[in-house]
Amino acid sequence: MKYFFIISIFLLFFTGCSEKNAFVKFKMSKDEEQSVSSLQTSQIKFKNAEIAGVISAVYLNEIYPERFKEYDSFFVYIYMKDSKNTDSINPKINLEMNEAIPKNITELSSNNEFTHLVDIKSSWNRYYLVEFEKDCNTLNLTFDNGLSMSSVLKYIKGDQ
Repeated sequence: MKYFFIISIFLLFFTGCSEKNAFVKFKMSKDEEQSVSSLQTSQIKFKNAEIAGVISAVYLNEIYPERFKEYDSFFVYIYMKDSKNTDSINPKINLEMNEAIPKNITELSSNNEFTHLVDIKSSWNRYYLVEFEKDCNTLNLTFDNGLSMSSVLKYIKGDQ
């Protein structure tokens, strides 16, 4: 009987803590939750496999389907280790989706309307809203400037 009493006390203490977990502290909006599942990142590497930077992208059509209907739209941010490489970025040439060049590119400030999706506002990143003509259900986004390139960021469209 005394073992039953001791075990009951321990169970009472542990079940009292079970209502809270680490995720309670994450207060995310629905848009932020969707962006977490859409965010993809790839290293940008020189041909000798040395890391040149990082590219990250969020597919905006799944987060804001009413706003982004006409084009396949991405929020892209790029970090290049060497500032000379950062200044030479020309996203009209460097970003492709399924081997097609962007229809529209808008360079954004570090504090823009999409940074809340990834909770990043760094002055050393370059931010872009990149729009491509609508394509098939599999979207392969790549960065390639001739000197360095990223792995493919692959997105599969959901039901829209």
